[in-house]
Amino acid sequence: MIERYTLKRMADIWSEENRFKKWLEIELLICEAYAHLGIIPQSDLSQIKEKANFSVQRIKEIEERTKHDVVAFIECVSEFVGPSSKYIHMGVTSSDILDTSFSLLLRDASEIIIKDIVDFMSVLKEKAFNYKDTPMIGRTHGIHAEPITFGLKMAHFYDEMRRNLERMNLAKDRINYGKISGAVGTFAHVKPQVEAYVCERLGLKPAPISTQIIPRDYYAEFFTTLGIIGSSIEKMALEIRNLQRTEVGEAEEYFQKGQTGSSAMPHKRNPISSENLCGLARLLRGYVVAGLEDIVLWHERDISHSSVERIIAPDATILVDYMLERIKNMYKNLIVYPEKMKRNMDLTKGLYHSESILLGLIKKGLTRQDAYKLTQLCAMRCYETGLDFKEELKKDEAIRTYLTEGEIEELTSQEHYFRYVDTIFNRVFGDN
Repeated sequence: MIERYTLKRMADIWSEENRFKKWLEIELLICEAYAHLGIIPQSDLSQIKEKANFSVQRIKEIEERTKHDVVAFIECVSEFVGPSSKYIHMGVTSSDILDTSFSLLLRDASEIIIKDIVDFMSVLKEKAFNYKDTPMIGRTHGIHAEPITFGLKMAHFYDEMRRNLERMNLAKDRINYGKISGAVGTFAHVKPQVEAYVCERLGLKPAPISTQIIPRDYYAEFFTTLGIIGSSIEKMALEIRNLQRTEVGEAEEYFQKGQTGSSAMPHKRNPISSENLCGLARLLRGYVVAGLEDIVLWHERDISHSSVERIIAPDATILVDYMLERIKNMYKNLIVYPEKMKRNMDLTKGLYHSESILLGLIKKGLTRQDAYKLTQLCAMRCYETGLDFKEELKKDEAIRTYLTEGEIEELTSQEHYFRYVDTIFNRVFGDN
């Protein structure tokens, strides 16, 4: 139910009704600005503000003839207003309305995405503190490395989403520009004061310079930010896919009663949400490429960007909204198996202590190369035969030349792996 509501909320921003409302709001503000400058009589402004309206169906009917959506919109509004409509759209071009409204729509979408990120961060923070001291093996290249805690993994994800929150706020600010400067951006038939008035009333900044359009690098940066967020989501989803593998089994998506994993194999509990999110991230990155390619246009403008933006703007923002909602719920309901984490840590029978032994030998005066060779010989013997690393260290005559049994016990203890967990948490979360 939450997902459906969220999608509807974001989808409403991109509805035809809302888009035309933004257009009308901008056109009325342009008329207001003209009236303040004494260019439109106050009586005509009153008529325009009182009567201006539109019908989506009527706009579509007119567009069948004009093949131009803004022209159809202006004609429809003019039918409601009457004679005073001659002042509507005076001295401006379609892109003045389209680009300024596009910024407004993206800004509204940004606010939803920002809230989504904050909500997901809250879930990650809770998980991080719940499992702050839950040990598990860290993996590099997919191979056992040294111990971490599951809480540290969650803290990493929290911090990445914090950066995404910063990026999203910056992206929201980046697209917060309007443009009311005419056919090629020279203010030939509309005064800069009109642009300043409209933008101020809408909470936008006037684009310092424009052609017929706002330069598309503004928006390309916005879509790139969405792509980065999508890749972060994929990273966090892929982690669950890996942890849920039968051979690992350290965490898994919630599997509700009556849910089906496979049509053929009743035993299956598949990470479907994670897989879904990984697939959607690919689609989102495709929108980034399209947004980047929109930067390159002919001279003062062509319309090759327009068809792209009509698809990628609603699709990308709705998609990110959905992805954030889905991964938030997935992590909120995540099932964690600390006992399996401990069991997996023990699989190599202490081999993850090899660096500790290496450093212990160096402190005894060996060169790094000699210490590495001694440690690796013992480690590889254990790796290939399944022997206990600590016990083999105690039996290894070469190593025992430098390390006592007590020193080996101390070097293979767990404490030093986790002694700075609190320090890291304070860096990530502050005093919270």
